Amino acid sequence: MSISHQKVTAEHRESQLGNIHTVHPIRKLLFGKPVKSDESEHSLLPKIVALPVYASDAISSVAYATQEILLALSIAGTGALGYAQYIAWSIAALLVIVVISYTQTITAYPSGGGSYIVAKENIGVTFGLIAAGALLIDYVLTVATSIASGVQNLMPMLPHSMLHREVLLCVGFVMLLLLANLRGLKESGSLFAIPTYTFVLGCLALIFFGFFGPLFGWHISAMPVEIDNAKAAQNMGFALILAAFAKGCSAMTGTEAISNGVPSFKEPKSQNAINTLRWMAVILGTLFIGITLLAIKLNIRYDENHKVAVIDQLNALVFHKGSILYYVLQISTVAILVLAANTSFADFPRLSSILARDGYMPRQLNNLGDKLTFTNGIIVLCFFSVALLLAFGGDTDKLVPLYAIGVFIAFTLSQTGMVVHWFREKGRGWQAKAITNGVGALATLL
Repeated sequence: MSISHQKVTAEHRESQLGNIHTVHPIRKLLFGKPVKSDESEHSLLPKIVALPVYASDAISSVAYATQEILLALSIAGTGALGYAQYIAWSIAALLVIVVISYTQTITAYPSGGGSYIVAKENIGVTFGLIAAGALLIDYVLTVATSIASGVQNLMPMLPHSMLHREVLLCVGFVMLLLLANLRGLKESGSLFAIPTYTFVLGCLALIFFGFFGPLFGWHISAMPVEIDNAKAAQNMGFALILAAFAKGCSAMTGTEAISNGVPSFKEPKSQNAINTLRWMAVILGTLFIGITLLAIKLNIRYDENHKVAVIDQLNALVFHKGSILYYVLQISTVAILVLAANTSFADFPRLSSILARDGYMPRQLNNLGDKLTFTNGIIVLCFFSVALLLAFGGDTDKLVPLYAIGVFIAFTLSQTGMVVHWFREKGRGWQAKAITNGVGALATLL
């Protein structure tokens, strides 16, 4: 879309807003009162608020990452579940590599360095579009997987009459997010902060009491399970370990979000974004490792016949089902997963609008709605998310394996683009920076 056309469109839109009373009642019901363009500015975020806004997607993934590792290993028998700790540590190491690599992306692209922009500018349009396609897939999967996982953790708190209504609940949550975003839901710090920090503190308490509670009289009942080491030794293979690793890497979804949102941080923007990224990595790594080790300690099972969410199983054993602590953690788990899905309703339309502006997607995706949101992109995301949920029956375990496609293609192309960037820019210490991003690209590619 040309600049002159955008200007005409904006002027036309403002003239429409001058007569708000002429807005159709149904349109006003769906979208609310129109907002003028000069009201689109939002306040910059301090680190303590930016963390829940941009890291809720990554942090919430601990709700399903561990159980996906256990599901993959369950094929080899109960004796193989102990391998989950080694897989979790290796994923944590990969997280460190990727985070170090992305700190350099933030420094190089203080205006926001998404995979599409970095790949397009440094290794060509084709690779940029591949990265963009991978990210769009990732955003759709974030909605579907987060909502499915949220409903999975919600089900134990619902009456038996709601059994087998998971798909209906999933679609209902997506439609609520659609309506909220069409009406201009903002990435409010308070909206994200309360459930995110409650979830983090709840998980830390869960891990602490799970490991150390018995030392001061806190009663915990480990799940009785018969360990079959012979079967594990017979069925354990390299392909199975790789499958468990790939599924567990769903813990890294959303890692890129902070590098995309650098302009929203308070000054100094880049340094604040880097510090937030590091804190996100520490929190994510701690919760992921802690939950995995606790699941092994308490003999948690998660397989085709035992599909109660791992967080719910741990919560019930440590905090005792029905207690206030149980409900606080369980409700915050559902809340952070729904909010993680909502981040895609900001990112998918934004990326779609950039692609439309560059001429690679329909120009209608670059149009702003009455609430200064990319309404068409929001609707497209809702359509594909609901289609995925219906196709896979709202099953988290069937959706997660698709995650590796979007996440790691985008990671790899972004870091490869950064290697080329350092070779072109040179500058002080560019060799070390190129090696750092090169290691990141190789790790995510593998």
